[in-house]
Amino acid sequence: MTINRRDLALSTLAVSALAVSAVTTPALAASADEEAVAKKVEAFRLAQIAADPKALGALCWDDVSYSHSSGKVEDKATFVTNATDGKSKFLSIEYKDPTIKVVGPAAIVRFHWVAEQEMAADGKKVPTNLHILMNWQKQGDDWKLLSRSATKL
Repeated sequence: MTINRRDLALSTLAVSALAVSAVTTPALAASADEEAVAKKVEAFRLAQIAADPKALGALCWDDVSYSHSSGKVEDKATFVTNATDGKSKFLSIEYKDPTIKVVGPAAIVRFHWVAEQEMAADGKKVPTNLHILMNWQKQGDDWKLLSRSATKL
């Protein structure tokens, strides 16, 4: 079998293209997962502002562990009930400087939480300034919140 320069060059290009594709595919998958997690994080923020129990419940695993900066830890039912009971309402919630790191079927999300809520009982406005750590886990093609922890700043 005779191989000329043109055939050799085309073969080399084809192998190079496959090698580049194999190297970049995981990065593209991570990027797609990071984007999917970012959308879930934003949906969670909006559900918190709206105090929407259905949306919050849909974004969390049934076994979610939701930890507040006070040290109080809630399961899913308690978290959703307390977040939507009407005793306070969020006037604003901002997730500043978010980072998302996808590791296999898990995502580690960190951000600076700056919010203001109004208490229903007396109209008092309460600011919060926290550092948040969220762990999301992939279930099929969907990401759900597995745990959340807050630290006062």
